[in-house]
Amino acid sequence: MYRVFLGLGSNLGDRARYLQRALIELREIGEIGDISAVYETQPAGMVSANPFYNMALEMMTPFNPPRLLHAVKAIEKKLGRTPSTHMKDREIDIDILLYEHLYYEEQELQVPHPHLSERRFTLVPLCDIAPRVTDPFTGATMEHLMKKCADKSTVTKTTINLSTSRPL
Repeated sequence: MYRVFLGLGSNLGDRARYLQRALIELREIGEIGDISAVYETQPAGMVSANPFYNMALEMMTPFNPPRLLHAVKAIEKKLGRTPSTHMKDREIDIDILLYEHLYYEEQELQVPHPHLSERRFTLVPLCDIAPRVTDPFTGATMEHLMKKCADKSTVTKTTINLSTSRPL
């Protein structure tokens, strides 16, 4: 079993509902542990008037990185995301942020996520649930990456509570 950390985001339609539906689907491919708060963030790396809801979660899964990527892409498609929505508004986005103690790289997937240390919208929720988990490539904790992050974008905690699971 692998301990994995995922980042979820949505900036179209009922954003909270898309996140909740993604959680339901993710339970089919692993055991969900800690779930971060939901944060509202401005789009990064794209132009849009639609703010995102972002969150992170911990999961235990038997899936290796390529198999998990295939599974999360299938969930995104099931929830209405079209393949051409990279860096555009989207109903749901599920990113593989970390496999604890694992560095993995191929054409379609890099773990840890290649932009993890540059994005407050992933680091803030990740620090909610895993501040002392380390980046297997650099050895830095998520807490340390957050302190060193140059991104100064606003990440605002919402009152939405999707944390219905118990910790692993």
